[in-house]
Amino acid sequence: MVGRLKALGKTLALAESCTAGLVADLIARVSGASKVFWGSFVTYTQDAKIKMLAIPEELIKKYGEVSEAVALAMAEGALEKSGASLAVSVTGLAGPSGDGSNTPVGTVWIGFAGRDERVRETKMFHFNGSRDEVRKAAAAIVLEKVWKHIDNKEDFV
Repeated sequence: MVGRLKALGKTLALAESCTAGLVADLIARVSGASKVFWGSFVTYTQDAKIKMLAIPEELIKKYGEVSEAVALAMAEGALEKSGASLAVSVTGLAGPSGDGSNTPVGTVWIGFAGRDERVRETKMFHFNGSRDEVRKAAAAIVLEKVWKHIDNKEDFV
């Protein structure tokens, strides 16, 4: 993915919640990542989403942190704040228990915003397993979706 982003002259930014920087870690392990990877906003809390990505508090209150609306707003915020070509967000409920809402543990929303393509997409996933397994599955699907998108094999979601 790093090589392909470099060949395309694109940069990537992330906004991570439930993965807490795991996706960034996986990207940064690749030699040359600093040429294409802007970085990641680790917005683990509601307050961090509001302050770092300018997510309106009302949006979070209306839809919840684990929602399509917030995933898209996170991706758009990361795109705007970073100046990167592409931004991907991930927000979810990894467990082991719920957050008091009706959102099932293992629910993860991924958002995508692209500057050149003017793309705004989201997709919900449900993962089973432990907290760590949900986080790893979410990180893996983010990388897979970015790879397929930049390789023109499919739309982001």
